[in-house]
Amino acid sequence: MTKPLEEYKNVTWQRTAWLVDQTRADVLSQFRQGDSPSVTVKMATLSIKPGHRYSVPDWETSNRQIADTAGDKRNVSHEVRQEARTLRNETSNKTFWDKSDSSRRLRDRITDLSRWKENLAACAREVDAEMEALTLTKEELERTLAATALPLEVAVECLTLRERRRGTELVNDPVEAELKKEVEVIGGIQRTLQHRISKAFEQICLLQEARHQLTCDIQNKMDALDVDGTCLLLTETSRDISLKPNPILVGACSGVVNHRLRFTSPQQWELFSRSNVSRAQEEMQASQQLRGDMKLTKAQVLIELQAQHMATDFALRKRAHQLERACDEMAWQLKQTKDEMTELEQDIRGLEEDLVAKTAPLKLVHTRLENRTMRPGADLCRDEVHFGLVEEAQQLEATIRALKEKLAQAQHSLQALQQHQACMGEDLSRKQDALTLEQRSLETRQRLVATAQTELTPSAVVPLANSSGRHALDLL
Repeated sequence: MTKPLEEYKNVTWQRTAWLVDQTRADVLSQFRQGDSPSVTVKMATLSIKPGHRYSVPDWETSNRQIADTAGDKRNVSHEVRQEARTLRNETSNKTFWDKSDSSRRLRDRITDLSRWKENLAACAREVDAEMEALTLTKEELERTLAATALPLEVAVECLTLRERRRGTELVNDPVEAELKKEVEVIGGIQRTLQHRISKAFEQICLLQEARHQLTCDIQNKMDALDVDGTCLLLTETSRDISLKPNPILVGACSGVVNHRLRFTSPQQWELFSRSNVSRAQEEMQASQQLRGDMKLTKAQVLIELQAQHMATDFALRKRAHQLERACDEMAWQLKQTKDEMTELEQDIRGLEEDLVAKTAPLKLVHTRLENRTMRPGADLCRDEVHFGLVEEAQQLEATIRALKEKLAQAQHSLQALQQHQACMGEDLSRKQDALTLEQRSLETRQRLVATAQTELTPSAVVPLANSSGRHALDLL
């Protein structure tokens, strides 16, 4: 476009220079011929204008050059017009198709953003559901942990009650062993449940962190959708369009860099969202595995606790039955002893009466013997009467000694029976106290049965907010 103009300028300059040179040459030739200035002034008064005269060939040459130059200029102008029209058509088409391609790319980008936003929103809803499920499972485990406080309290109370046994009843029996084992089992169960609850809390924190990443990514996608949607709605007639001082912030061709903005490639953009979804899915899988472990742990500890409860209850009932039999046996022995003491007391009274009854015959014999010593002379002989009275006296004395010995034995036996009766009464009292304590222990353990029945009754589940203190967000 600039080449014909330069040629036109060169031709015009050459023509002007030629005219100037020609005029200068004519003036010099006049001075050489001796023409004076007065003559020149005089000639100015003539009707013929002074100056250089061109020849006809020069005039024709000039006309021809002007016509040729005009034709060249018209050709150049025609070429410029054609090139301008071609450029206008090409630039109009290029601008139209570039705008169409930009709009298409914006629509494609909006489609990608919407698709990823939906994927992220669906993943966020799954994370919310998983957090709800894990929170419910954790709260069930916390209730199970809280429910172990009563069995522990009951076991300790039973051990405390059984420490009140006295004497020989304070034995290290299977009941005490089972109660101590129950305390140890409950302690182990509480530690296991607390460990699971701590793991659940940590997992909920990880889910919340993944949920926060998803929420931020979704918010960024929504902002990007707003920006790209606004850009898609802009046209040449929009009121909000204007020229910007530096519209190209970062470009490989322009080399202009804005350090305040950090651009990412499409691969990095997709990888970022994909990594957020992958992390959320990994955390959900870990949460599901943890929920399964928590449910399994709950079932195992409940079975273990129930088995230990049954073992303790069985040992306690068995011990109570043994104590009942021992008390019955001791009461029977005590009754038999009392009956024996009653009969022995009657026999002692009979012996005492016999001793009293033997006193008069003995006095009679002694008196007869004493009186027969008063016989005179030869009549004082040891006749059969004398030997009979002596034998009777000896027999009575032997009888009295035997009765006294038997009375002493009976009294000693009665005293022994009385002492043993006191011991048996004391032992029966201890056994009855021990039996009372065992029965109180059984009554105390009935609280566990009532609590178990209450826990088995289904109750309405109250919807809970997730652990972040809010319900599921409306992500669309």
